This record gives sequence, structure tokens and C-alpha cells, in this order.
Amino acid sequence: MLTMNILRHGALEGGVKYRGRADDPLTPNGRSSMDSIWSHLQREVDAIITSPLIRCAEPARQWAEIADIECIIEPRVAEIHYGEWEGKTIPQLQAKYPDMLARWRDNPQGMRPPGGESPEELLARLNEWWSEVCQSHDGKQLLLVTHSGSMRMLIAHALNAPIATTRHLAMPYCCWSRISHDNGSSQLIFHNREIY
Repeated sequence: MLTMNILRHGALEGGVKYRGRADDPLTPNGRSSMDSIWSHLQREVDAIITSPLIRCAEPARQWAEIADIECIIEPRVAEIHYGEWEGKTIPQLQAKYPDMLARWRDNPQGMRPPGGESPEELLARLNEWWSEVCQSHDGKQLLLVTHSGSMRMLIAHALNAPIATTRHLAMPYCCWSRISHDNGSSQLIFHNREIY
């Protein structure tokens, strides 16, 4: 059985916006929140897999070095590419793309921001990666450091649920979820667990 702990990165400098591949640094609080979850997980994890974006990769590399475990940089778990929406705030997008943004926020299925990636394309690259990691790391407990879009798609896959249903999941910074995979079947063990 594979156990995959999935951690969304912490709070970022620059406020709320559609970042996608834009890479703002973590706030000090964002980093300390991530470190708190890592301190809880570090004795259980056999390896870390991370998005190449600095908000995920920087803490993941440091944790792996301290714990003397492998850190795998995996481009397929990076955030969805928002194209022309990258780095834009919601008011900026409402001014330029009001109808498209409303549809995206209601149900992004079948949509693609101009010059960007659709949720189905994100899901396809994540499914390809998930199939590979389930075979190559069977029997391991891993930590995946990634983004809200990637987490939503992995949870949709584990639940065999439509993409649109994941819009209703709370996905705060430092959201920690766990998926297990055994005998060809994935299961969501928990979502948005808090550390006490």
C-alpha cells in the first residue's frame, strides 16, 4: 500500500491572486506553518515529492536534507497554468473576463484561461504521474508538497468524482490531506487535517 500525504504550500507574499506558475515567496508565517506539519510527519515519511515551484520546492529540499531522505522534483505536480490570468487579482480578472471568470469559479470543467491549461489537462498529467508513483513507491509513505489545484485533482481521482465537486472542498494554505492506494484502488483517508 502507498500512503501519500499531500501538503499545500503556506501563505505567500503578494496577497490573493491567480498565481499558477508565478512564484511568489512564502511569508514567514506560511513557512512556519509548513514546518509545523513537517515536524509532525518527518518520522513517518520515506521520501518527499515536490512541485518545482519555489514555494513548494524550497522547504521540501531543506526537510529532505535534514531528514536524509530523497527529494524528487516533479514538474507534473505543479499548479495549473493560468496563462493570461497568471499573477492577476480577482478584481482585475472581473474587469477583463467577467463571464469567463464567473463560469470558471462556478464549474471550470471544459474551460481554459486564455493561453493556459484546462482542469482536464491538469488531471491528465497528474493521473499519469499518480499511476507511475503508485507502482514505483508501493509500500512507502510519501509527502507530496504541491498546490490547491493539484490537490483538488488528486482528490477527485481518489474519489472517482467529477472535477466540479472539488470546488466545494476547503483548501486553505497548509491544507494537509492523505490518500492511500492499494490493489489498484485509491481512497481519501482525510482532508484538511489540523495539527494540535
